[in-house]
Amino acid sequence: METLAGDLRRLLRGAEFSSVEILWSRTVAMPAADELASQLPGRRILDVGRRGKFLILSLSGPSYLLIHLRMSGQLRVEHGNCPPDRHARVVFHLVDGRQLIFSDTRKFGRVYWVDDPDLVVGDLGPEPLAPDFTPEALAALLSRHRGAIKPLLLNQRVLAGLGNIYTDEALFVAGLHPLRKANTLSLAESEHLYAAIRQVLLQAIDNRGTTLADARYRDAEGRPGLNVGSLRVYHRAGEPCPRCGTLIERTVVGGRGTHFCPCCQSLVDG
Repeated sequence: METLAGDLRRLLRGAEFSSVEILWSRTVAMPAADELASQLPGRRILDVGRRGKFLILSLSGPSYLLIHLRMSGQLRVEHGNCPPDRHARVVFHLVDGRQLIFSDTRKFGRVYWVDDPDLVVGDLGPEPLAPDFTPEALAALLSRHRGAIKPLLLNQRVLAGLGNIYTDEALFVAGLHPLRKANTLSLAESEHLYAAIRQVLLQAIDNRGTTLADARYRDAEGRPGLNVGSLRVYHRAGEPCPRCGTLIERTVVGGRGTHFCPCCQSLVDG
C-alpha cells in the first residue's frame, strides 16, 4: 500500500475527476453510489497518502476518497484507450483523459468518500513505521494482550498496516513462534520484534511490494512487486529454513495460512 500511495501521488496529484463509472454499486460503501457518481466530478486530487491498509486521496472541497483493496483489489492508472477490464468495479475518469481503475476479482474491496477520514480509519492502531512508534510502545502494547502474537499483529486496531505475508516474515526474523502468547515476550524479545517488523516492511517497500504466483498485487502502472525473492518463510512450506535448514512448516493461525521454522521459532511459552 505504501508503494501504491507513492505511485498515485506521483501520477495523480493535481488531476481532476471528470466522471465516475460505477460497475458494481456495492463497491461504494459510503455514500450511496449515485451520490458519488454525481458529486465527485470537478474535485481535484491534492495529495495521496495511506493509513493502515487504506489509500487516502485528499481532494478539493475538502473531502477524502478512501480505498481499501482487500484481498484481490488493484488500482492502476491507464490511458483512456486501454482495453476493457471485466473485473473493473469503479472507473474514475480524469479530465486529462486518463482513468483510475479499481479492479477487484472477488468484489471485497470498498470505496469511501467522506468529509473526515477518521470516520473510516479513526479506530486504527499505530503505524509500525511512524517516528513516534517506539520499541517501548510495542512492548507496552504486547503486554496488554494474552492471546497469540500473530492474530494480534494482524489486528488493525492494535497495529495498522501489517498483513499476513509481512507478519510471518517479521516473526521469523525475530525468532518468535506465531502462537507465542503476546504478554510473555521479554523486553529484549519485543525490541527484536520491533526491529524485525521495520526491517521487513522497509525491505518490501524498497522492492516495491510482493507479487506472488496469483499476481494479485500490481503497482499503479501494472507492474509486479519484486519482494517475493526476499521472502524467507512465507509460501515456502517444505523448503529448508534459510537460517538452520529445518523444513519450513505451514499451519493455520487465526484463520490465516501461517509459515514458520519449527526450530528457529520454537514455542517457548503458551
